[in-house]
Amino acid sequence: MSPRILMCPPDHYGIEYEINPWMNRSMSSVRDLAFKQWRALRDAIVSLGVRVEEMVPVAGLPDLVFTANAGLMFHNKFFSSQFKHDVRAKESPHFDAWFAKNGFEVHHWPSGMYHEGAGDALFCGNALFAGYRTRSDVHAHQWLAEQIGMQVLPVELVNTRFYHLDTCFCPLAPGLALYHPEAFDDYGQKVIRSNVNTLISVCEPEAWRFGCNAVVVGKSVIHNAGCPQLARDLTKIGYQSIEVELDEFLKAGGSAKCLTLRLDGEEAAGWKCS
Repeated sequence: MSPRILMCPPDHYGIEYEINPWMNRSMSSVRDLAFKQWRALRDAIVSLGVRVEEMVPVAGLPDLVFTANAGLMFHNKFFSSQFKHDVRAKESPHFDAWFAKNGFEVHHWPSGMYHEGAGDALFCGNALFAGYRTRSDVHAHQWLAEQIGMQVLPVELVNTRFYHLDTCFCPLAPGLALYHPEAFDDYGQKVIRSNVNTLISVCEPEAWRFGCNAVVVGKSVIHNAGCPQLARDLTKIGYQSIEVELDEFLKAGGSAKCLTLRLDGEEAAGWKCS
């Protein structure tokens, strides 16, 4: 069965508010260029044999394009995000409706907990790494662990530019991941090193280009352009590096991974056998 990824065209994408350090309303996105870059990403994903499903864009929801934040997938269960910011919370009813219509079980976090989906929760081997502090609540991760019956490893994000885990950590396969160490506190770095056998450190300039915010399909990794060291490191370990320029989305604090949600689970993380 082909991998499945959810995307949303950038019809209404733009910098309409500021909720992370990347966003600046004076740096508006260029509509035609954003469409060109989004299509290039979509085409690269499809070329790898992935089935891309598309949501209908909604006026007034410029960040609906970042489907990774819709929620967390676990088998047929969709844990719908409980966004910290009201401007993004308006997206949830649209995501919930799409997932319910397409046959998924829709679940919600208890009131008072914040969790921003696959942006802050990434499977690697037998564990779910969970970013917290900036957008997601550590208690929400603890609740999730009870629901899915898996080991959840919370790691604290200490640099506001890396406000979601998927901006600074990218599982490639069980026991193998990309990461930017400086995005985590000392304890978080220790947790990652203790539970991932092989780590590829992404240097600061390329981390700032969201090199870690990549889409992994088998042995291919699609990431933002302008990350030559990352491309070389991936090639050395037998992976195909596919660069796609996504700078229009970097203006909002997003890149390749943010623009996608793996509907059949993160295959690279190898949790399907559970």
